Amino acid sequence: MNDSNRPDAEVQTSAPAGRQSPELIDLTALPGVPCPCGIARRALADRDDFPGTLHLTSISSDAKTHYHRQHSEVYVVLSCDEDAQIELDGQRHALRPKMTVVIPPNVRHRAIGNMEVLIISLPNFDPDDEHFDT
Repeated sequence: MNDSNRPDAEVQTSAPAGRQSPELIDLTALPGVPCPCGIARRALADRDDFPGTLHLTSISSDAKTHYHRQHSEVYVVLSCDEDAQIELDGQRHALRPKMTVVIPPNVRHRAIGNMEVLIISLPNFDPDDEHFDT
């Protein structure tokens, strides 16, 4: 196997002038930052050619109920405990791996239980758009 086929090989990318290059990102290597849901590793905020951000989020306790006035979010459940749930505007829904949850602006939401989710935030995530009722 040559070096370019190794998963850990550095990938050289280039693009024509005026276009951004492709990019490979190891989400697990990004720094974790606290958020209402747990610990998030955020990517893609600096890309002009992508309209949102991508968060690998680890939730190990019940998240705080919050909402966003401007953002829509898509949760993709990568893994979760059997009793994991998501609460949307006060209603709880069971989750299982490979489920997707679409959360429009102004929907109060929180994750309940242990899980790892991929969150797509559209437009780019802005911490000033995290709101709490209390």
